[in-house]
Amino acid sequence: MTVIGNDWDERLRPEYDKPYFDALSRAVEAEYRTQRVYPPKADMYRALQAVPLSKLKVLIIGQDPYHGEGQANGMAFAVHKGIKLPPSLVNIFKEIADDLQKPAPPDGDLTRWAGQGVLLLNATLTVRAHQAGSHQNKGWETFTDAVIHRLAEARNNIVYLLWGAYAQKKGAFIDKRRNLVLTSAHPSPLSAYRGFFGNKHFSKAN
Repeated sequence: MTVIGNDWDERLRPEYDKPYFDALSRAVEAEYRTQRVYPPKADMYRALQAVPLSKLKVLIIGQDPYHGEGQANGMAFAVHKGIKLPPSLVNIFKEIADDLQKPAPPDGDLTRWAGQGVLLLNATLTVRAHQAGSHQNKGWETFTDAVIHRLAEARNNIVYLLWGAYAQKKGAFIDKRRNLVLTSAHPSPLSAYRGFFGNKHFSKAN
């Protein structure tokens, strides 16, 4: 079965055959038919499509897609060109500018990061418009846990950026002897001043 369209499919095929994934797929299909759901259906697996397992160098874990009009594009924290930067992304760009002593990226389209092997993976890949967390506990978390486990089994020397308690819990099993695991507060305005700013994760990752 092809779901993603690259080497992830071979690693994740056992997941595709499990009852939870069938139930998840049916539930999400029904949501797209009857509700306004983000990101657009074609972008649901965009993060994994953009970064094959064999090319992956860095994993950044987010939680939920943006639920505002036109924001979610299938990559955690990112938005398309022309979309106003969400607060967490503003803070990510502030830290990049401060850490690397270079101008912040010109827009929120992080496709260029994907081209460098950075997987921007949300724990939940879809959401109802204007209803944060509405697709949690439908099976996405089990699927994205499997993505992270398959990565950990297949590859060493990966940089994991775990921002906030949720991402840290999701990546708690990662072997720190074989990978670089960097943790800090989340870039949200609610927590960025409690340890995200000044974490120097971008220079350390480089």
